[in-house]
Amino acid sequence: MYDITCSIVLFQNPVDELRKAVESFLSCARPVRLYLVDNSPDDRLRFQFINPNIEYIFTGRNLGYGAGHNVAIRRVQGRSLYHIILNPDIEFQPQVLEGLFAFMQNNSNVGLVMPKVLYRNGALQYLCKKIPSPSDLFLRRFFPGPLKFMINGSLESYELRHKSYDEIMEVPNLSGCFMFIRTEVFMNIGLFDEQYFLYLEDTDLCRRINKYYRTVYYPRESIIHGYSKASYKSFRLMRHHMRSSIKYFNKWGWFNDRRRLLVNSFIDRSSFRPKLGNSVQQQVLQHS
Repeated sequence: MYDITCSIVLFQNPVDELRKAVESFLSCARPVRLYLVDNSPDDRLRFQFINPNIEYIFTGRNLGYGAGHNVAIRRVQGRSLYHIILNPDIEFQPQVLEGLFAFMQNNSNVGLVMPKVLYRNGALQYLCKKIPSPSDLFLRRFFPGPLKFMINGSLESYELRHKSYDEIMEVPNLSGCFMFIRTEVFMNIGLFDEQYFLYLEDTDLCRRINKYYRTVYYPRESIIHGYSKASYKSFRLMRHHMRSSIKYFNKWGWFNDRRRLLVNSFIDRSSFRPKLGNSVQQQVLQHS
C-alpha cells in the first residue's frame, strides 16, 4: 500500500520542465509511486526517467487528459491512500506533500484538496472558482481584452477574488493542475468523464466529488505552476475548450442548473468548517 500515488499525462513535453515535476513528487519521504502516462506519438520519454518508483505507460495514441489519468487511476485503486492529478509544469518543495497528507488525515470528510498556486515570479494564480455558468466561460474566453474592464466584477466573483486566498476555504471548482484526492473517492463517484478530451474534465470531476465530500483550498502549502493559458494562443486548443464547454453544459444544464445557483450562492456566504461531515452541495440541498 502506497501513501501517495501520482499521475502525470504527457504529450511531447519538454524534458527539463517535466523533470522538475517528477523530482518534486519523488522528493516525498513516504511510500510513493508515480505513473507517467504518455499520449505522445512515440515513446522517446521512456528512458528519461528510470526509477523503481516510476511506472511509464505508453498509450500509443492521444487519449486526452482525463482518459490518460484514468489509465493510472484504475491501477491505484485499493493500492494507495491518496492520488495526485499533476500537471507536468508543476514544482514544489518536499514539505508540501507532508502538509497536505496531514491535513487529509485529520479531515476525513475532505475528498479533494488543492494548495495555493503561484506563478514562477511568485504572483498568485486565482484558481478557486464557482461552478461555471455559460457567461462565466464564454465571456472570460472571448470578451475583447481592452473591454474586459466592463465585466471585471463578474470575473472577480467567478474567481472568488472577494475571498481571502490566504485562508482555508471550501471551493466547488478547483483547478486540475494539482488535485490531491482521497483514492476511495474514485470508487464512490467514478473516474474522469472521458467525453471531455481536454478542458472542463477537472470542473466536472470536482463537482461530482463535492456532492459527497468537501473540496478544499489549503493555502498553508504552495506550489509553482508554469501556467500558460495555451487555449488563448492556439486555435486547435481553443476548439477543444469550446467543445468541452458545450459538452459540460449539455450534461449539467445551460440555464436551468439549480444546483449551480444554490452552491454558488451558498459559497459566497460560507467558510470551511472541519469535520462537519456534509459537503457544500449536501448542505445547500438540505436548506433548499
